[in-house]
Amino acid sequence: MLKDTGLRFNNGRKQLMATASNFPMEILYLRDDDIPQYVEDGIADLGIVGENTLLETGKNVDTIRKLGFSKCRLSLAIPRAEDYDNPTYFHNKRIATTYVQILKNYLKANDLQAEIHPISGSVEIAPGIGLADAIMDIVSTGSTLLSNGLKEVEIVTESEAVLISNRNITDERQQLVERLIFRIDAVLKARGYKYILLNAPNDRISEIIDVLPGMKSPTVLPLAEKGWSSVHSVIEESGLWEVIDQLKEKGAQGLLIVPIEKMVM
Repeated sequence: MLKDTGLRFNNGRKQLMATASNFPMEILYLRDDDIPQYVEDGIADLGIVGENTLLETGKNVDTIRKLGFSKCRLSLAIPRAEDYDNPTYFHNKRIATTYVQILKNYLKANDLQAEIHPISGSVEIAPGIGLADAIMDIVSTGSTLLSNGLKEVEIVTESEAVLISNRNITDERQQLVERLIFRIDAVLKARGYKYILLNAPNDRISEIIDVLPGMKSPTVLPLAEKGWSSVHSVIEESGLWEVIDQLKEKGAQGLLIVPIEKMVM
């Protein structure tokens, strides 16, 4: 993502710090659970870290952007053969997790008592070896749970990569932060959109424009062939195929869908 903002830096193997050659910034490569502490202490002005890690550490930092990647969820899971109705299942159970503080908060919010077993890794095996009745862990596809005979029953929190900030950045550095955030926003906005070009008969342009949910108004340019125009617009990727189907029904031809590198609003 940082390279997509135009920053140039070399992050070679085993390199723990890199300096951008075209922007006044140093990049530190740290353990994820150390990042919130470094940002809180002001050793780093900004940090990129998972929301789950940020919630677990509870450090005094500001979350200034959700970054849209590394999405997952923190969930409770139990053996597949067990029946499950609601969170009261976990009352007085043994739960293994790496995220002790988040689990404590969840149990307190649901007025539950449980025995927490902190584990630094391989949480999924805990029920199988008799260490715990359930687990709370990061889930992405759920395949790891299935391979260990578990099923996901409660989502405790959703998570993705976030940009965090120290709360006492100097005015000079804050200006640099705002410049960087401007670039990041341009990259993030572009990732959710596509540029679409199509040919349309002139007598159906108004119908086609009604389908295109562009940023403002589509661009319409006459083609060399009489009675036809080229229509350019930007559409959200999430509804791309539905829009394409509607455009074809209304007579659009020669559709091209092009990635957008940056989008400045």
